[in-house]
Amino acid sequence: MLPEEFLLRMQEKLGEDYPRFLASFDQPKHQALRLNQLKKTESGESMEKALTALFHLEKVPWAEQGYYYGAQCAPGRHPYHEAGLYYIQEPSAMAPVGFLEVQPGERVLDLCAAPGGKSTQIGALLRQKGFLLCNEIHPTRARILSENVERMGLANACVTNETPERLAEAFPEYFDKVLVDAPCSGEGMFRKNEVAVTEWSPENVRLCGERQDGVIEEASKMLRPGGRLVYSTCTFADWENEGTIRRFLERHPEFSLVQNLSFSVGEGRSIRFDGMLQIYPHEIRGEGHFLAVLQKAGETAEGYRAQPLRGTIKPLREEDCKEWMEFARETLGRPVAACIYGGAGKGWFHRFGDNWYLTPEEFPNLKGLKVLRPGLHLGEIKKNRFEPSHALALTLGARDVRHVYRMTATDRLPSAYLNGQTFPAEGGKGWHLILVDGISLGWGKLAGGVMKNHYPKGLRKDGVTC
Repeated sequence: MLPEEFLLRMQEKLGEDYPRFLASFDQPKHQALRLNQLKKTESGESMEKALTALFHLEKVPWAEQGYYYGAQCAPGRHPYHEAGLYYIQEPSAMAPVGFLEVQPGERVLDLCAAPGGKSTQIGALLRQKGFLLCNEIHPTRARILSENVERMGLANACVTNETPERLAEAFPEYFDKVLVDAPCSGEGMFRKNEVAVTEWSPENVRLCGERQDGVIEEASKMLRPGGRLVYSTCTFADWENEGTIRRFLERHPEFSLVQNLSFSVGEGRSIRFDGMLQIYPHEIRGEGHFLAVLQKAGETAEGYRAQPLRGTIKPLREEDCKEWMEFARETLGRPVAACIYGGAGKGWFHRFGDNWYLTPEEFPNLKGLKVLRPGLHLGEIKKNRFEPSHALALTLGARDVRHVYRMTATDRLPSAYLNGQTFPAEGGKGWHLILVDGISLGWGKLAGGVMKNHYPKGLRKDGVTC
């Protein structure tokens, strides 16, 4: 039962297209996933072909790595999901990041980032280079965001739990690209989420628009001259969409809408638009979404890098952690920065209590901010020994470590491992990177012919299927 006031507004807005729009609510929702470009097999190949056969994948036209999957498939219950091989994401929600035009090495902010679909999409495009700040104001959702950033193997990302105002104070004109996936009334999710229907009201639409005005205002302060800002919602309300953008442009003449853009809808068809696009479920295979693409006037000198207000964090020498050095000598096949960032990649080491982190160089000082994940968590010192983190395992590959234990998804072992079970194994004593079909799944520690399970207790689950 859709709200009467909502239906009357949509009928007035859509005119002769309204019957098609209304009929779309009787159609099944479309399910999709996005392949993680950071994950490769031991041979360096993509798993695209294998996943296409397994889940009956069909390309999402507007997303480079997006695929619809079969209605009877359950990719969220497969070991590949826990390995971060893909992210289950509503197909329309994949559209905004493409218009950011992210390039490796850039600084990017995802201001309203939970649960992490768009953040991990950005992270894959950065290819472990540059810096990604993922922020979520609600603590519970911020923890979910951090878990997804970890699962997808992002090593150059930081997760914060802050207000836009406090971030704007810390990062004036710092980012090359900014995404504002603003909290909204959720009208575009009515077919998918019945709770969104019950929570809808004209008053909430008005309240959301007022909140969005404040969010995009703070976001604009963190974008460098010449940078790009993409604003998106999952609603149809003009007040929250075109209205928010028009009000923002009236206050900020230094911003303009990017003209002559194209949105592919498949079968050789595309929608041309100037700056703002409303996506309707009767026009594409996806839910309702809105996006606007804005450019900030000006430019920065070649090689110029803005500095965060608090400067950069002072790094530690790798040699300052003897426990880490011992672990690295015994377990890793090459320097960890080269494993993570590739080639002659360099990183900075940081210590917070007994926990050690790796970040890209010139990592900003986050003092005074609520931080859940200050870079890649390498591990923790316990009883004078270094215990590697699950996050580290999910960023490594077979060639990065001395010992691996290989499983295949058709075995029972991946399910047993994800449930926390130990199992008999042969090989060298010490830490082993557990692989499923060549993709890292977590750590195990072999001693006396038994592989001790180090899959995190909080992530363990029954019923994973292959």
